[in-house]
Amino acid sequence: MTAIQTIAAWEALDSRGTPTVAVAVTLSDGSRATALAPSGASAGSHEARELRDGGTRYRGAGVRRAVANITERIAPSLIGRDAGDPTDIDAALEGLDRSAGFSELGGNAVLAVSLATWRAAGRQHGSLARLLQPIGPLLLPMPMVNVVSGGAHAGRLIDIQDVLVVPHGASDATTAIEWAARVRQEAASIAVEAGYGEAVLVADEGGLGLPLSSNRAALRLVVDAIERAGLEPGRDASLALDLAATEFWHDGVYDLASEGRQLDSAALIEEVAGWLDEFPVVSVEDILAEDDWSGWVRATRELGDRVRLVGDDLFVTNRDRVDRGIAEDAANAVLVKVNQRGTVSGAFAALERARSAGWETIVSARSGDTEQSWLVDLAVGWSAGQIKVGSTHRSERTAKWNRMLELEATEKTVFAGPWPRTLR
Repeated sequence: MTAIQTIAAWEALDSRGTPTVAVAVTLSDGSRATALAPSGASAGSHEARELRDGGTRYRGAGVRRAVANITERIAPSLIGRDAGDPTDIDAALEGLDRSAGFSELGGNAVLAVSLATWRAAGRQHGSLARLLQPIGPLLLPMPMVNVVSGGAHAGRLIDIQDVLVVPHGASDATTAIEWAARVRQEAASIAVEAGYGEAVLVADEGGLGLPLSSNRAALRLVVDAIERAGLEPGRDASLALDLAATEFWHDGVYDLASEGRQLDSAALIEEVAGWLDEFPVVSVEDILAEDDWSGWVRATRELGDRVRLVGDDLFVTNRDRVDRGIAEDAANAVLVKVNQRGTVSGAFAALERARSAGWETIVSARSGDTEQSWLVDLAVGWSAGQIKVGSTHRSERTAKWNRMLELEATEKTVFAGPWPRTLR
């Protein structure tokens, strides 16, 4: 038996300078690993609950209460338990807090312990990826790389949250990442030449935060950057969008404040359909709000044979909500963020359910992330088709891309391309 020997917890900082929970787990065989919980800016209302301290310290965002819950409640319950199969530890964590979204102990506290345990157990196998996928070549997911940011990631300079490049014509991960970096560089150059001095700065996830004239202009900028990078739009690289529509949904209306327009669900779907006609868009995340189920059904009926419709806020990595999406034919792909669920096992259950329905699976980082690269090991170990960690700027983003490059150089791997499969 490989038992948990010690659990230590402390308050650390994420990429936005906001406190987060850090945990170190040591096992009886000497294996030790740490984990820092990520945090999102555009968080869905149905995801696991972070526990924050309130008060004046860090403007109320401190996590000392969550750390205390680990030290005083979680650790005494887990020390001595067998961690050879970390799913048992996740089950124990679920049993310690049966409130909705781990609101009692804190989803950030539970996640950090879960992740640290999985990483420690992975030491015996050489890596977390190999713990999850011990036999055969590892599947390296297709990168989806942020180029232009808006919404909560860039001061709402435009309404939609991200315009990303998908280098699906690349034959390997190394080439895909290089192509994406080239597109990001060319987009910055084009923006500077057009008078956007802000292009020398970076948004939360490393993209360009620019006060563009419209949301459509952001798509045009990235297509122009693909062409200037010497790539062919639609063949070598295409666009992925994250509308994060929940963020601009108010009283049943989608408020495109940067353009001075208000749309209902049908009109927003029509707007996106126009973008699909004009640009090589292969994926649209959160096209509608988290509880606009009827709108999602309509969007899937009208656009689902043309593009991947990815549920993030809609599903919040929750298997029950994924079940509903499958039953109602709302969306055809799922975004997986482990902190939305609170445990590694719970996140995988949502991914596996989506995959069993034939849906695409995308593993994603958060806007408030850290220098750790375990997300790549999860995506690879789970054989996810795509990965979304931000741009090729900011070290908490490049840490993940560098881990992919390391795995391609040091492990037997295959690359999840070409992607996407033809939809039309």
